[in-house]
Amino acid sequence: MRDVLESILHRFAADTGTIHRLDGGILVLEAEIGLPPPVVAIVTRVPVGKGMAGLAAERNEPVSSCNIQVDTTGDVRPGARQTGVHGAIVVPIRDAAGAVRGTLGIGVHREYEYGEDEVARLMEEAARIRFA
Repeated sequence: MRDVLESILHRFAADTGTIHRLDGGILVLEAEIGLPPPVVAIVTRVPVGKGMAGLAAERNEPVSSCNIQVDTTGDVRPGARQTGVHGAIVVPIRDAAGAVRGTLGIGVHREYEYGEDEVARLMEEAARIRFA
């Protein structure tokens, strides 16, 4: 999974990324790149509905922020600010029937709003991810 994530980060010129697999009501970290160790410890297991990854899984739609450092929507958990990331997006990973199987998240160390084209491309990348 790390190789898959690294390739996606390269294509999107992103600094950080995660792939989580849904296991019951918990997202289990399968791969990460660029996160500080304290953040990795926090995102190893994410409840559905909590933080950007949990909300993307719960809503079955992308969740993004142009600057998580100052986000006031409630979608960003306080611990996410430790990443140093500003612009971030998390999309659901779906199976062929459209059911959520996990999440794919990327982020950059600058303010950045992902456009519709980029969201569509990231959703295409997520559609190629398959869990064993």
